[in-house]
Amino acid sequence: MADPKKLFIKTYGCQMNVYDSERMAEALGGSGYVETRTPEDADMILLNTCHIREKAAEKVYSELGRYKGLKAANPDLKIGVAGCVAQAEGDEIMRRQPLVDLVVGPQAYHRLPEMEARARSGHKALDTDFPAEDKFEHLKARPKAARGPTAFLTVQEGCDKFCAFCVVPYTRGAEVSRPVNRILGEARDLVERGVREITLLGQNVNAYHGAGPDGETSLAGLIWALNDIDGLERIRFTTSHPNDMSDDLIAAHGTCEKLMPYLHLPVQSGSDRILKRMNRAHTRDSYLALIDRLRAARPDILISGDFIVGFPEESDEDFADTLDLIERVGYGQAFSFKYSPRPGTPAAERPQVAPDVADARLQELQALITRQQRARQDAMVGQTVGVLFEKPGRLPGQMVGKSDHLHAVHVDDCAARPGDLCAVRIVSSGPNSLAGILA
Repeated sequence: MADPKKLFIKTYGCQMNVYDSERMAEALGGSGYVETRTPEDADMILLNTCHIREKAAEKVYSELGRYKGLKAANPDLKIGVAGCVAQAEGDEIMRRQPLVDLVVGPQAYHRLPEMEARARSGHKALDTDFPAEDKFEHLKARPKAARGPTAFLTVQEGCDKFCAFCVVPYTRGAEVSRPVNRILGEARDLVERGVREITLLGQNVNAYHGAGPDGETSLAGLIWALNDIDGLERIRFTTSHPNDMSDDLIAAHGTCEKLMPYLHLPVQSGSDRILKRMNRAHTRDSYLALIDRLRAARPDILISGDFIVGFPEESDEDFADTLDLIERVGYGQAFSFKYSPRPGTPAAERPQVAPDVADARLQELQALITRQQRARQDAMVGQTVGVLFEKPGRLPGQMVGKSDHLHAVHVDDCAARPGDLCAVRIVSSGPNSLAGILA
């Protein structure tokens, strides 16, 4: 029997790309590929790209340049580019980098086996269509290998919001939700293979409206259906838009025991003027009112957010409004970025904030967020929390996992094993993690 071909995948960006990379590996598994950790061993290299960050395409070309020597040494090596940069710049990638054999957009990766076969026959393969068929339905069933205790599960793709800074509607397309029965089937399969926590993914996950047995189902309805799966102990979801936090989803945070007390709810700015320029379609007051409702439903919920600093035409007053909103919310976690233009988006054509001003604002905002994160983490000392252990730590006998609130927790001299969900009393707080003992 011939030796299996080896596949190396490098994943950029969000959790949805992590999930997509898993499914692409599974799709190519049917063509005889097994994954390898190093590109030097590979018969195929696949870059699963993200278009959100600054100069994303240039970083892809730089990475491809590193593989020229591998291609020269092994002419049979096939190189592919997938994901959002592939979707946005597929023809340009083929023109600019001849060593690339195939380019596939995020909505067409179920066609990878056919594209790989075409590349093996000596032809270039490009597919950046938005096909009518459901890619998930056409993918082969997941192999029955054991899994770790946590897993991502994509339930929704695309976005209809058209924020002025964002390329997602152009690279991922319109909002599409997977049917309930297919999600539940995949979730049960994951649980059978050892998964105890599932994070539901979507570019705008709380806009989920999948077909269910009794008609259209909301994200809250899907969560309650997942709640009934024996062996599934924890449910999370990301990323959400404030305008789609429905009443039933807010209520679920207070009543569904398996839904964890953590919510990533990006606001991007605390200035109404900038929010309008961003086309966010919500205000600072509506966002703050939403936070109040969520905390009324689940008082211990940890709120995470996203912030863009230095958006075009952002004034000192606009930035002060953002700092004020952060002070009022009290974030347990947040991600902040200096604005960078995305070609083809409305904001890219507007007057830009001076780089040194944006840099200074970002440092000030991140310092505030860091203080809030640390304060929330320090407040956990003395509390008993649930921890799902995921893997051994760096020290002998140490185990590490995540708390209900998604804090990293380590326990020394720990008898627990990966997949165990244990009560842990927190005894100390470090810069990026908590330490505890089994309660």
